[in-house]
Amino acid sequence: MTKQERATRTRDALIKSAAREFDQHGYTLAKLSAISAGAGVSPGALHFHFDNKAAIATAVESEATTALRRTARIVYRQGSNALQNLADTSHSLARLLREDIVVRAGFRLSCSRGSRTDLNLRQEWQSCVQQRLAEAADEGLLAAGHGGQQDVVRTVVASTVGLEALCRDNDEWLSPDTVTSLWRTLLPMLAAPGTLAGLEPAGSSTVPAPRAHAPVG
Repeated sequence: MTKQERATRTRDALIKSAAREFDQHGYTLAKLSAISAGAGVSPGALHFHFDNKAAIATAVESEATTALRRTARIVYRQGSNALQNLADTSHSLARLLREDIVVRAGFRLSCSRGSRTDLNLRQEWQSCVQQRLAEAADEGLLAAGHGGQQDVVRTVVASTVGLEALCRDNDEWLSPDTVTSLWRTLLPMLAAPGTLAGLEPAGSSTVPAPRAHAPVG
């Protein structure tokens, strides 16, 4: 293993350890000593890669952002209609939040009031929902009489973000069954009658599973 490979491996281990610490204790209570110990490296090695706790938190947010945006792009390229794409994207993102500690911690850090960057992944999700629903309207997929488009955006965002918040106490809130139940409720209210029969609340079978953050080791 080259020196550069060892440095990359150590940095990845620190990011993953920091994500566990932030996820369990939050940013304020997370300790650098616990992060270095969790990564199996010395405090000096941590400070070689990151100047302080804010720097490593920023790295966790950045890794999460990359993973979430990549997943959204992969799902979008599948070519399904806009409503199906929205449901598929939510399933893929929910799986990442369930299974990838770096994504979960980074998402929550980016949405906190004390975020150290301009990132806010919750706002990015709102923009994604708004774009997909605008596409659905252009495609003639939305039912008439459901109110203004912004009302629909708020309903979808509040419902999906609410699952992420509830998941902090109970993982089942982001389970496939729960996300499917959400879309089983929402789609009949959103979709035009001729569209509903072709939609899958459980997600399209053509959508690949999202790639989790590469494991260390």
